[in-house]
Formats: sequence, structure tokens, C-alpha cells
Amino acid sequence: MSRNLKNNQNLLTVGSVPRKMLLFAIPIFFSNLFQQLYNAVDSLIVGNFVGAEALAAVGSSSSLIMLLVGFVNGVSLGAGVLVARFFGAGDEESMERAVHTTVALGLCAGTALTAIGILFSPQILRLMGTPEDVMPNSVLYFRIYFAGSLASVLYNVGAGILQSVGDSRSPMKFLIAASVLNVMLDLLFVAVFPWGVGGAAAATVISQILSAVLAFRKLMCVNAGYRVRWRRVRFDREMLRRVIGLGVPSGVQNSVISLANVIVQSNINSFGSVAMAGCAAYSRTEGFAFLPVTCFALALSTFVSQNLGAGKTERVKAGVRFGLLCSPILAECIGVLIFIFAPVVIAAFNNEPDVVSFGVNNARTVALFYCLLAFSHCCAGILRGLGRPVIPMTIMLAVWCVFRIFYITVTLRFIHNIHVVYWAYPITWSISSILFAVIVFRALRKHLAEQRLSTRIA
Repeated sequence: MSRNLKNNQNLLTVGSVPRKMLLFAIPIFFSNLFQQLYNAVDSLIVGNFVGAEALAAVGSSSSLIMLLVGFVNGVSLGAGVLVARFFGAGDEESMERAVHTTVALGLCAGTALTAIGILFSPQILRLMGTPEDVMPNSVLYFRIYFAGSLASVLYNVGAGILQSVGDSRSPMKFLIAASVLNVMLDLLFVAVFPWGVGGAAAATVISQILSAVLAFRKLMCVNAGYRVRWRRVRFDREMLRRVIGLGVPSGVQNSVISLANVIVQSNINSFGSVAMAGCAAYSRTEGFAFLPVTCFALALSTFVSQNLGAGKTERVKAGVRFGLLCSPILAECIGVLIFIFAPVVIAAFNNEPDVVSFGVNNARTVALFYCLLAFSHCCAGILRGLGRPVIPMTIMLAVWCVFRIFYITVTLRFIHNIHVVYWAYPITWSISSILFAVIVFRALRKHLAEQRLSTRIA
């Protein structure tokens, strides 16, 4: 191991397992918290200063944005597993090639997303069944957002590289700065200037540009193998193959979840703009439940990958036990709070009685099942860290996409009630949790046994 890596305080291969995981996960928690806060502020300001139709437009665009951006972010997440493996093993030369290949991939993907989002937004929104009274604002929000999608992709690439080497604090600082700027610009563009949903989208884009600039300024200045040198940004054929092998299943996993959510949103759209607004308010609230889910899923992925690279199997098992305990408990605590305070929280976005009713019913159907969501995502993170991203991709494609769509499509033919849509999430989270519980422990036991055997032979 090189001297730079050996003395690096971001290494997750030494020290107390709970302490290292918490020190890594807590900044991710706050990063996601601030990101969720500025997403919520978008909806709060739009819902209160523009109206329910504008709130519905922002909410209906969000699931579609996640469909397109989620694939690229998933690829970055998978690439981060590879970088973490090289970092844990102290292989700086391979880590450098992986980093520059990932950045090149991010540049290409961000450019493609910009073109797709701007050119095809009306057609895609119509396929979703977006009501005509919401369509103009939805198209406007979508196009402005995707005009800045390159910045969003590059920030996620940069943050993924930093987190893969154990630095979760820097992305947290960058997101806090971007969140503060977003809130200020939201108030300026929507509350002061009457720019409506276009102003909210523009505020988000400018904030994402700031976060991307800060992330790459950090990566250009570090004295380590993951330093970004723009003249070296190119595709390395062998490394690209490995990045795609790990990253594409994670990207597909993100996209199939988002695809299912787009179809869920299409069914919500059939109940009208008031239902859309209520569910949009809930979806912004639900994002807070994802905080312990995403931070521990990423922490587990990075922790497992670094320690496998270093050949420390006992630390892998200890980290898995700790993550699978903490994340579901924290997610369930947040779920209980959302269940109790749903009327107050939903009304903060828009206080029309029908909007509040739809949002509260959605929240109180789903919130107490967040522990299952957390368990599934943590298991997916473990499997990514083991280098087996195809398994979680397959489970989520089968359950969270195919089965969820089948359930909604068939059931709504007989019971045209929006509660059918709400229940799609608890049902599919329950099924995936059972499958993951069986598969992840078998895969972990097999993988660690193979690694111990190869270590003894070596």
C-alpha cells in the first residue's frame, strides 16, 4: 500500500467498525438532508406562492427526472465500488484509471441527458398521462432542469469518487452550500419575481452547478491517486469494461425503480391535479425517510468494498451487522413521526383540504413500512460492495418494477381507488425484503469463504 493511502484518515479498513461507519454515514445523512430540504423548499414555495397546479407539475416531473438521472447516478455508484476496492487495496495506478474513466463517462452521459430532456419532454409527459392543466408547467420545469443536467451528473460523479475513498464530509459541505443558495434563489425567483415553476427549476440548476464546481475543485487539488487531471480524462478500455460491469446493473436498478414510480405517477395522474398535488407533497415528505436508508446503503457498499480490497473479512461481517441494525430502526422512527404529523406537514405545502386529504392518506398508508425499504436498500448496498450488483438489480426489476406495475394495472381495473396505488409500495417492499434476507446472507457467506480460501492459498 502506498504511503498516501496508508496514512489516509478516510480508510474504512482500520479502527472501530461502528465508529468508522457512523463517521462515514453521518455526513451522507446530512448531505441528503440538505438536498431533501431544498427539494422540499421548491415545492413549499411553489405550492404556496403559485398554487396546487404548479405543485402538481413539480411533483409529476420529479419521478420522470429520477428515471433519467437515476441511471447515470447508479452507474457512478457502481463505479465508486471499483474505486473503493482499489483504494482499500492501495492500488493507486488502477484507481487513477478508474477515476478518469468514470469522469469521461459522466461527461458523455450528462450531455446525452441534456439533449433527451430538452427534446423529448412533451412526448414523455404525455405518455405519463399528465393532465392538460398541468402540462405547460411540467414541460417548462422539465426542460429547464435538464438544461443543467450535466452539472447534476458531474456532481454525482465527483461526490461518488470522494465517498468511495471514505470522504463523505466534503460532499456534505458542497450540498449545504448548494442548498442555501437554492433556498435564496427560490425565494428570489418565485416569491419576489413571479417566475413560477420556471424560477424554481432555474434555482435548482444554478445550485447544482455550484455543487459540481466545488466537488471537482476538491478532486483537482487532492494529493492522491484519485486526483482528477482533465488532460487524463479519457476512456481506458479495460477499466471502462469493469466500470460498466459494476455500474450498469446499479444504474438499471435505479432506473427500474424510477420507471415503476413513473408508472405509479401516471396512475396518480388519472385521479386529477388535486390528487397529484397531495401525492407530490407527500413525496417531498417521504424523502426524509430515505435519509437513513441511502446513507447506510452507501456506507455499507463502500465499507464492504474497501475491506474486501484489504482482505479483512471479519470487518465486513461486523459492518454488515451494524448497518442492517441501524438503518431500519432509524427509518422506522422517521416513519412513525411522519404518520403522526402528516396533516401538519402536508398542509405546509398546500392547505387546500382535498390536497391535504390525499397527502395524509398516502403518508399513513406507507410510513410504517419504511423499515422494509431500509432493509432492502441496505442489502442491495452489501451486494454491490461484494461486486454482485446484478442480484439487487434482478430483485428490484422483478418486484419493484414488474410486480408493482402488474399489481396496480390489474387491481385498478376492479377497484378504481387511489389507495390501491398507495399500497403498491408496502406490498413490494415486503416481498423484496424476504428475497433479500434469503439471498444476501447466502451470497455473503459464500463470498467471504471464497476470499478466505484464496488468502490461504496465496
